Amino acid sequence: MPDSASPRKYRRVLLKLSGEALRQPGSADNISPPIVEDMAAQIKAAHQTGLEIALVVGGGNFWRGVSASNKGMERATADYMGMLATVMNSLAVQSMLEAMDVPTRVQSAIKMDNVAEPFVRRKAMRHLELGRVVIFAAGTGNPFFSTDTTAALRASEVNAEIVLKATKVDGIYDADPNKNPDAKKFDRISFHECLTRQLKVMDATAFSLCMENNMPIGVFSMNEPDNIRRALTGEHIGTLVDAKG
Repeated sequence: MPDSASPRKYRRVLLKLSGEALRQPGSADNISPPIVEDMAAQIKAAHQTGLEIALVVGGGNFWRGVSASNKGMERATADYMGMLATVMNSLAVQSMLEAMDVPTRVQSAIKMDNVAEPFVRRKAMRHLELGRVVIFAAGTGNPFFSTDTTAALRASEVNAEIVLKATKVDGIYDADPNKNPDAKKFDRISFHECLTRQLKVMDATAFSLCMENNMPIGVFSMNEPDNIRRALTGEHIGTLVDAKG
């Protein structure tokens, strides 16, 4: 049930998490349960406000198709393996959310009936309307597309109001803040200026999808405590990319 004491800005959002975010740095485990538990607790807190939440989780903690392709593996095969990695991560997040009594559905772009529903747009929207967190797994179901592109595509398909991308940095800068101490962080920037400055917000396909569909992108650091909940409920952290800037 919605918690009226916790305000929210959006009605429906899509949260993009990287696969590496599920792994404790330096750990031999691909998935670290305490990290997944913390993420799930923050998602639950936002969900309790009545927010409709969709998720896309990457697979980089298990496999990176582009890296394997660069080392000689056939690209399409490498990408399909990466899609399967996203399914494993999606199931891990689903398991933790449901342990916290958050109703969740995983929809896979690759048919695997024993572990996930097939992706059906209208069914996904109905799940969201009924208060279920929907996790979109297996990318778009096609090689040569990233999970950033999946996030942009699914957000547009289910009429989300924003794509929230959790990263290792606290927003978008005009230069690499790790190399340039004078790098300037943007609180808000337009799609056009990102293109003009050649800033890497998402891969080109994902960014184009968001720009063409006027889908705002929120980029924030997930390394700060409670940042996922804060971003989901609409608190302005990180950088907002939209048409106006």
